[in-house]
Amino acid sequence: MKRELLEVARAAKGFMPDDEGLALYEAGLDGGQVGPLLEIGTYCGKSAVYLGAAARERNTVLFTVDHHRGSEENQAGWEYHDREVVDPETGRMDTLPFFRRTIEQAGLEDAVVAVVGHSTPVARAWGTPLGLVFIDGGHAEEVAMSDYEGWSPHVMAGGILVFHDVFDDPAQGGQAPFRVWQRAVADGFTPVATTGSLRVLRR
Repeated sequence: MKRELLEVARAAKGFMPDDEGLALYEAGLDGGQVGPLLEIGTYCGKSAVYLGAAARERNTVLFTVDHHRGSEENQAGWEYHDREVVDPETGRMDTLPFFRRTIEQAGLEDAVVAVVGHSTPVARAWGTPLGLVFIDGGHAEEVAMSDYEGWSPHVMAGGILVFHDVFDDPAQGGQAPFRVWQRAVADGFTPVATTGSLRVLRR
């Protein structure tokens, strides 16, 4: 990955360490050989830089889906709340300006397409087969399972499915992504790599 893009990814607000980000980039290179990439859960664009860099190298695009109002764990009073991303006029979270700035700084505006909206209705209307789907939206079980059920059918044969924040041990983190990962394996996706909490599977 080009150093200037890696520096932008590192500087962006987000929750992905370097080793997981670089593993996501490698997964993007793999999936990008099959078709376009898509992520659920944009936040401020950190993961979109890793995947956008891969998309550009494979001459494809990354679609990144988020309503930009923050997941449950990002709201006021929760551990991952950041007051800087709250719109002072509305009192609501709004990460879209931060995402736009990140992608502009990375010079990836030609490779990253923002889809602003809730994952479930976008998935219902989606028609483009995908080479990679990265699920990293809300981590409540109902939300994570809905993202999987809505988007996994769009992964092409040979394509890649990636989950973030997957922990076997409840002491390390919430179990919803782990249970959804287990569902994907039961549905026939084949695990191919694990880096930290990032798990990569192939259809």
